[in-house]
Amino acid sequence: MKNERVYKMAFSKVYPLLVQKAERKGRTKAEVDAVICWLTGYDQAGLQDQIDKNVDYETFFSEAPQIHQNAEKITGVVCGVRVENIEEPLMQKVRWLDKLVDELAKGKAMEKILRS
Repeated sequence: MKNERVYKMAFSKVYPLLVQKAERKGRTKAEVDAVICWLTGYDQAGLQDQIDKNVDYETFFSEAPQIHQNAEKITGVVCGVRVENIEEPLMQKVRWLDKLVDELAKGKAMEKILRS
């Protein structure tokens, strides 16, 4: 149950770190929000509501309106692990989000990040 600590982390604590990571590389909070909303199906108000409610990662993803149908196309390595090979569904969603923000921070075009 080593992943339990990750699942119980408050999304409201992680969110500013994701924004900060992107902003350090010249990207914007709006772009981070767009990536999160694309992946989870939240609209801006729904995303803000989850942050305000201080939900944990597990709740954040379980209450997500709909994981994007193209999320399966997210591939690559995060923290030394290939995201497409992660068997635990919740951990895979967490890593998908990490990967999308990594791609944003690395300057990838939004069309490519959003698998358009």
